[in-house]
Amino acid sequence: MCEILWPYEQTWPYEQTASTVLEDTVTMAEHVGCPTEVTLEVISGRWKVMVIYWLLRGERRFNQLQRDLAGITHRTLAKQLKEMEADGLVERRDYGEIPPRVEYPLTELGRSLEPVLLAMHAWAERHGGEVRRRE
Repeated sequence: MCEILWPYEQTWPYEQTASTVLEDTVTMAEHVGCPTEVTLEVISGRWKVMVIYWLLRGERRFNQLQRDLAGITHRTLAKQLKEMEADGLVERRDYGEIPPRVEYPLTELGRSLEPVLLAMHAWAERHGGEVRRRE
């Protein structure tokens, strides 16, 4: 698959950042055949990219994040955050207070996905109109 996606010997502009993500997810890499699949596995799902987007703006409490992500259910957000915490992208800070106060900042590994999201955004701006939608 890698040879099909990236058969060139030249590097791409985000290689430095992408390699950081890949090096930090070695255990996941053992289960996939191509480094690109590691990135796709980490950000797959309808909400993870948007969670990363909002957390790049600063740490959020659960309810604030749910408001930012209009349309996400409580259960889905909790599941996405747990998966992202298990992948090392998000840290869960529980302050042990009453009422409960839990905040979610991105880890350094999570922040390293910013150039990936920016590249996806740039691609969508440039080519999004060419994509044929399924009906």
